[in-house]
Amino acid sequence: MEKLTRAFYDRDTLEVARDLLGCRLIHRVAGEELVVRITETEAYIGAVDKACHAYGGRRTARTETLYARPGTAYVYLIYGMYHCLNFVTEGEGTAAAVLLRGVEAVEGADRMARNRFGRDLSQLTAYQRKNFLNGPGKVCKAMAITRAHNGLDLTGETLFLCGGGLPAGEIHAGKRIGIDYAEEAVDFPWRFWI
Repeated sequence: MEKLTRAFYDRDTLEVARDLLGCRLIHRVAGEELVVRITETEAYIGAVDKACHAYGGRRTARTETLYARPGTAYVYLIYGMYHCLNFVTEGEGTAAAVLLRGVEAVEGADRMARNRFGRDLSQLTAYQRKNFLNGPGKVCKAMAITRAHNGLDLTGETLFLCGGGLPAGEIHAGKRIGIDYAEEAVDFPWRFWI
């Protein structure tokens, strides 16, 4: 599979959010490759989206990465403890990104399980297996992704994506999760999953 180029990210955010489904995310860390297949994403578009950190052109130290060139990692902390990985989209200077919500392990599952639970995959309870990689904070913890990765070039060699793709018939769309404060944006069908 080929690594996704900057041109992949330099497109409409909703298209990128759909097209990321089925792609592989690779993190090279401590001599290992952790590889997952993307199963769920959410789109955020600052110009029109009250759920986006940069809604209405807001620029802060936290949101500055959202304005970076497409193909940049935007990693932020929520609730003071969970990291969330986003992929910056559209042209540089446009605040838009796709949040990584869910994945399935492809390679390095034992390492991911140790990162999350302190034990190998085979030792996880049924509940832990069911909730292993089904949330943005869970994915980042399993993949060892932190704020230190904020601003990282996703076309480099440390954290990057490779194509996979799915037929359109396998993709579902609906409301995003956890944005009750976002007024009309609550109803945008900008969450995609397989």
